[in-house]
Amino acid sequence: MRIATWNVNSITARLPRLLAWLESSGTDVLCLQEAKLAEAQFPFDELRAAGYEAAVNATGRWNGVAVLSRVGLDDVVKGLPGDPGYDGVQEPRAVTATCGPVRVCSVYVPNGREVDHPHYAYKLQWFEALRAAVAEDAQGTRPFAVLGDYNVAPTDDDVFDVAAFEGLTHVTPAERAALTALRDAGLSDVVPRPLKYDHPYTYWDYRQLAFPKNRGMRIDLVYGNEPFAKAVTDSYVDREERKGKGASDHAPVVVDLDV
Repeated sequence: MRIATWNVNSITARLPRLLAWLESSGTDVLCLQEAKLAEAQFPFDELRAAGYEAAVNATGRWNGVAVLSRVGLDDVVKGLPGDPGYDGVQEPRAVTATCGPVRVCSVYVPNGREVDHPHYAYKLQWFEALRAAVAEDAQGTRPFAVLGDYNVAPTDDDVFDVAAFEGLTHVTPAERAALTALRDAGLSDVVPRPLKYDHPYTYWDYRQLAFPKNRGMRIDLVYGNEPFAKAVTDSYVDREERKGKGASDHAPVVVDLDV
């Protein structure tokens, strides 16, 4: 079984590439982030024609997450219990579904913007709501994983130059402590380092030739419980999908399971 996560940075802009990638990669379940449209505009028909059902949590031109599956889609939960919301709005940042023998949660963690910005405090609160929401599945016997854009680099080795991030979000002790809390709930990072190259980044800014210079970050993660982690047989970052015209600024992260 092949499961992946991909921040597509607008499913409308990326739909042709998405459909082509689903076919070429043989992915069974895909967690999507930054759909950037309302659920009514989601391309259900095109995905259904390609063999995929979709569980969607999306409300407009920002954020939005989905789970695409060709192996079944049941017990869908949109959002998180205890979601703190931002400016009085609960943003569409999580959707959970059972796909065959595996349960997955697709997440788009708040960016945080700046350390002294209210969005940073919201990010930490949202992480705590996520930890509480997944605790039961994390301790369960069914393979379960939280996949998505975490907007945190777990270690200094997960950014091209940690000095370039001094005083910025994505690398702060509080954000990394939130990842530790998730692991302590019963999850682990199932995409090991190194992979097939020294720096398996998953995100490169569109600006300043960041991708050709490999000035990237590893912020798209797959955190699985023990049954999920034990079933992993391979994993990789599909760096090739970041290349070319019309690419997202993120690359897909792919995990193969024997379930």
